[in-house]
Amino acid sequence: MKIVLIGQAAFGANVLGGLLAKGHEVAAVYTSPDKLKGTLDPLKTTARDQKIPVFQPHTYKTDQVFAAYKRFKPDLTILAFVPRIIPVRFLEWPTSKAICYHPSILPRHRGANAINWALIMGDTKTGLSIFWPDAGIDTGPILLQKEIEIGPEDTAGSLYFNHLFPLGVDAILESVALIQAGRAPRIAQNDDEATYEPPCDDRVAGIDWNKPGREVYNLIRGCDPQPGAYAFWQKEKIRFYAARLCAEETAEKQGTIVQIDAQAVHIAVKGGKLAIGKVRSESTGKVPAVNYASKTGLKVNDRLAGV
Repeated sequence: MKIVLIGQAAFGANVLGGLLAKGHEVAAVYTSPDKLKGTLDPLKTTARDQKIPVFQPHTYKTDQVFAAYKRFKPDLTILAFVPRIIPVRFLEWPTSKAICYHPSILPRHRGANAINWALIMGDTKTGLSIFWPDAGIDTGPILLQKEIEIGPEDTAGSLYFNHLFPLGVDAILESVALIQAGRAPRIAQNDDEATYEPPCDDRVAGIDWNKPGREVYNLIRGCDPQPGAYAFWQKEKIRFYAARLCAEETAEKQGTIVQIDAQAVHIAVKGGKLAIGKVRSESTGKVPAVNYASKTGLKVNDRLAGV
């Protein structure tokens, strides 16, 4: 099949490599504009190595960008982790239309931060969907889905890199094979079961120590590695990573430091203690939590402020 690939990062690069290995013709690659600093996007680098044209439009809304896209006459367009809305005319132009990867079991967790919200909301299962995108946000018919268990210590990072990344690449290749064979389904989503959460940023990442310990823990691992759930110590915002929830009851008030050892800083929460392995702040960067405590003077019986 002749394919146009729209995507980014290592995920997009792996999809590109998989398509080429299967013998598909990738006519063009579209990815995000270069950042002012840092390395080139891996998808751009891989495409250039394969002599595939690369386009990096700042917007897909212009007639000029669409006209250039039409000239490739793709059989299929693949959206492989695309951080922006692609206008419908790009999706309808290819003869086999377009498919899109989304890291949740749609219609649950529509939106940009589905992996984060599956953890924050305490889901025990998640997965991915390959769907036929339309004018809505993650609303098109389903082609296929894959489900995975969420482990008790999974973070947004571990779910993506250990599971949803490799499984997603394989699912896209499987979907292309189904389309090529004329056996790709279009299963309507049940909008009554849909959830749509806001972006997972600092507006939702602040810790409320009055909430149950399990909810605080889910917030921390759902925001790990980005944006990092946070509390305050001496008015400095500190973000928590590599957390574990211990069921040991403690009499100390929520948010109080109850223990500091070589592995973690332990904080009282409702129904137990949180062991925090790493923290990040403006003054220290990302460091082991015990190093932060040593540098800032944080000690047992100190209490962190929440939001």
